[in-house]
Amino acid sequence: MPVKKIVDSNTELKEQLLTISGVMINKEDGRVYSLGEEASHLIGYVQPINAEELEKNEGKGYTTNSLIGKAGLELAYEDTLKGIDGTDIYIVDENENRIASLAKQDKKDGKDVKLTIDSSLQKQVYAQMKDDKGFFVIMEPQTGELLALVSTPTYDSNDFVVGLTTDKWNELNNDEAKPLFNRFTQKYCPGSTFKPVTGAIGLTTGKIDQNEDLGYTGTSWQKDSSWGNYNVTTLTGYSGPKNLLNGILHSDNIYFAQSVLKIGADTFTSSLDKLGFNQAIDFPLTLAKSQYASNNGNKIEGETKLADSGYGQGDILVNPIHMASIYSAFANDGNMIKPRIEYDEEKNGEILIENAFSKEAADTIENDLIQVVENPEGTANDMKISGTTIAGKTGTAELKTSSEDTKSGTLGWFDCYTIDRQNGTDMLIISMVENVQNNSDGGSHYLIKKIRTLFN
Repeated sequence: MPVKKIVDSNTELKEQLLTISGVMINKEDGRVYSLGEEASHLIGYVQPINAEELEKNEGKGYTTNSLIGKAGLELAYEDTLKGIDGTDIYIVDENENRIASLAKQDKKDGKDVKLTIDSSLQKQVYAQMKDDKGFFVIMEPQTGELLALVSTPTYDSNDFVVGLTTDKWNELNNDEAKPLFNRFTQKYCPGSTFKPVTGAIGLTTGKIDQNEDLGYTGTSWQKDSSWGNYNVTTLTGYSGPKNLLNGILHSDNIYFAQSVLKIGADTFTSSLDKLGFNQAIDFPLTLAKSQYASNNGNKIEGETKLADSGYGQGDILVNPIHMASIYSAFANDGNMIKPRIEYDEEKNGEILIENAFSKEAADTIENDLIQVVENPEGTANDMKISGTTIAGKTGTAELKTSSEDTKSGTLGWFDCYTIDRQNGTDMLIISMVENVQNNSDGGSHYLIKKIRTLFN
C-alpha cells in the first residue's frame, strides 16, 4: 500500500525508513526541484489539476490525472513545458489481432526552458539571505540576463510535489514572515537608492546643473513658511558645496528635495512615465507596476510630497526587477536593458527603453556612484574591493505613516553594479532587507557584508 511520496535525494530519510520491517521503497518519475527552497519563488511548482483548471483548459489535452503549473515559472511556462499524452484506441478480435483503428495521437514531449540563472550564485545568495526577510535581484547589466532571483523567507517546491500536509500548509500560511510571499515581484519604497534616478532626470531635462551649489546649511530645511511645521531632514552634515556629487556621495535628502522642486512635478512625472512607471514590464512573472503617486495615479499632490519623492520617499514605490533595468541605464549610455530569464546563446541584450537618460547624464551619475564606493567619505566605502570597480548607492526607506508612528518598519537597500569586472561576469545587484531599524549595521551595510561574499 503506497504511504508517502518523498524526494529521491533524501537519502537520510530513506535509510531510516528501510530499517522498519515491511517498508519498501519504489521509484517513479516525477518533478524534482534540485534547488528546492533556494529557488522556489522563481521556479514555483506543479500539482494535480483541479476541476476549475480542467474546465478553463478544456481542449488542451488535460485529464483528471494531469499535473499543472501552480506558481512561478511552472505556471508562466505551462503551455511550453506541458507535453501531450499518446493515445491509441483500436478494436481487436478474439486472438488480440487489430481489426480496426478508431483514434491515434502520438505522444509529444513538452519543450525545455533554459534559464539564465546561475545556480551556484543562486545558492550563494540564498545562503546569505535565508534568515532574513528581503530579496536579491542580480542581473548582467549589458545583456539583461538575470543571474539570481531570491526572495526570503521561502518554502520548498518539492513539498508541494510529494504532497503537502495540512499542518505544513497551515504553518506556511500563518507564518508572520510570509514565506509564500514573493518579494521580488512586489513594489517597495526605495529610499535613497532613488536619488540617482532623480539626478539623472534633472540632468537629462536640463533642469539641474551638476556643479551648482544650492547653498543651504544644516541638516533641516524647508522651502518657506507655507510648509508649516514640515521640514526635510538629512542624516549628517558635511563640508563642501551642496552639489550633485556631494548630494549622492553623502546621500543628502535636502539636495534632492531641492532638485526635484527645480525639476517640477510635470517634468518629473513625465520622465518617470518614460522610465516605465505605472506600466507593466514584459516578463514571464507578473511584476507589480512601479508608481510615483498613491493608487497608481499620475499626479504627485503638493510640494512637500514632491520634495519627499526626490529622495525616494513620498508615494514612490519601485519593483526591484524594474529598478535593475533603470540602473542598467547608468552602465549603458542611458539605455535601459530589458531583464530576461530565458537563456539565449547569442547573449544579445535587448533595449527596453532607449535614451531613458542622456548619455552625459548616465555617465555623470555612474561616476558619482563610483565615488560613493571609492571615496572614503562615501556612504558605501565599505563595499570597496581591491581590483574591482563598483558603482553603488545605499538606501534606507522609512515606512512611517506619521512622525508618531513607531511600529512601521524600515527597509534597508543597497543597489550596485560592477564595471568591466576582470575575474567574472559583471553583476548589477538590487537588494533589500526588511525591518532594519534595530540592526546595528544599518540595512545597507548589513547587505554590503553579504554582497562582498559573492566576490570571494
